[in-house]
Amino acid sequence: MASLLFNRGLELWARGSIDFDTDSFKVMLTTSAYTEDKDAHDFRNDVTNEVAGTGYSAGGNAATVSVNLDTANDRVDITLGGTTWTTSTITARKAVYYKARGGASTADELIAVNDFGSDVSTTAGTFTLNASTMRIQN
Repeated sequence: MASLLFNRGLELWARGSIDFDTDSFKVMLTTSAYTEDKDAHDFRNDVTNEVAGTGYSAGGNAATVSVNLDTANDRVDITLGGTTWTTSTITARKAVYYKARGGASTADELIAVNDFGSDVSTTAGTFTLNASTMRIQN
């Protein structure tokens, strides 16, 4: 699985405008037709080709995002939490995490995207998105 941090997410973190402990986050699924742009895509409305299907609601599911400082190894791990879509019939290629402000998609800042490497599908089953960790090493 390939991961990418959006520059907007990095900027929010660097400016202290994002709190991984208290802010709300969501994860949405897209098809393989979505091509992320870490520079130009900064808000949820920039994400195209969100999946549609039984058991999936537009905007995705709530997700936990956490940060762990490892001073012994001089690194920070950002864990993007997993979630499930039960009784779903969908095909997805990517998971896009964003800070959910509870309103317009133009206000939801993008954090990261995970590319599964190939399409993943369910037919009247549970689509499981496992947690993933991105590491920033000093």
